[in-house]
Amino acid sequence: MRNPVKILTRFPKRVLDLDWRLLLLILFSLTLVAYVSLSSSSSSPTTLLVSVSNLIPFKSLIRARPIQPKLHPLNRSRIAVCLVGGARRFELTGPSILERILRVYEKSDLFLHSPLDSNSYKLMLLSDSPRIASVKIFKPKRIPETPQELRVLTAHTSPNGIQGLLQYFNLVEGCLTMIKEYQEEHSFTYDWIIRTRVDGYWAGPLGPENFIRGKYLVPAGSQYGGLNDRFGLGDYNTSVVALSRLSLIPKLDSAKLTKLNSEAAFKAQLTTQNVDFVAKALPFCIVTDRCYKFPPSGFGVPVAAMSSPGPLSGAKCRPCKPVCTGPCVGPVMNRLYRGWSWMEWRNNTINLCDAHREWEEGWQGLFDKVAGTRLAGARKKVATLSMDRCVQGIKKLRKQSAHWYGPTAQEICRLGLESGR
Repeated sequence: MRNPVKILTRFPKRVLDLDWRLLLLILFSLTLVAYVSLSSSSSSPTTLLVSVSNLIPFKSLIRARPIQPKLHPLNRSRIAVCLVGGARRFELTGPSILERILRVYEKSDLFLHSPLDSNSYKLMLLSDSPRIASVKIFKPKRIPETPQELRVLTAHTSPNGIQGLLQYFNLVEGCLTMIKEYQEEHSFTYDWIIRTRVDGYWAGPLGPENFIRGKYLVPAGSQYGGLNDRFGLGDYNTSVVALSRLSLIPKLDSAKLTKLNSEAAFKAQLTTQNVDFVAKALPFCIVTDRCYKFPPSGFGVPVAAMSSPGPLSGAKCRPCKPVCTGPCVGPVMNRLYRGWSWMEWRNNTINLCDAHREWEEGWQGLFDKVAGTRLAGARKKVATLSMDRCVQGIKKLRKQSAHWYGPTAQEICRLGLESGR
């Protein structure tokens, strides 16, 4: 009789590396072959192997174990998403943030810092976020203006003066405070912090190529004499500097810097603290209700159609029927100061709205066409929201949040739905 062990060793080496289930099948087959050989001593080794192949296809025995796809390094990183601002048009912007940032990096933790107003109920759309670490919806209070802040900052170009700047800076740095508290509670440090605005509409996902260790990423264009501060992304150390909008003002004062707007103060924060930055085109825009002269020139502000091919890199936008496309765009954009509201327009990336009036009639259909069925569904849901459904949505958001700092669901919904849409 042929030794079954010797027969086994004649198989290719990778047979030996198969999982235990396949090995049991092999051993069972060989045992059967051995039994057959006892009853037929004239059988040759070749006949024995043919018998095995008739029982179990040889290729199925040596099939390799499926190779598991390698995880992108970012999927193993700790990422905080800092979302700040008022929820004015959140039924348009919120679903895009959820779809193209939070669900792209599903292990990221959301931190929301937003002032309470008549639009806050729309934040219920965030209840479907993969992970919510902390939500703070607060009643705004006037921030005392210090002599240092009055020297360093300017009210020029700020719709609400220096107080408006301080409120915005408080939103940003307050979110950083929430992140630090959460880290301390759980004894870890985030690898990355993404900071974006509630009024940002994302036309495409935030790609992994934008995570650049040791440098702080800002959007290209719309510099306003400094750096575009409508979005930021960096590792933890660079982000701490970038998000410390209030606490670094004394440093800017010590450097004898004066009369800075938001963008100029932001650039000064990074340069005085030796933080390198890089500007890249990003697929988002800031949805605005403000009216601007058309056509813009000099220090004017262009407003892009949301249907523009983009990337719009945080430019102002609205849903509109464009009045200036193709060869019309270049002459308009070239009349703007490049270091101010200018944005990249070449290669037909933008179409322009005439934004000197309120949003045009039928803007809902224009938005729905741009956003697609799923994102448009959120707009329609909010437009027809009942008080009961609103309360349920806010309660779900609160339940999903590890920490909640804010009014009751009833208070938030009454403020929004009973004061008129």
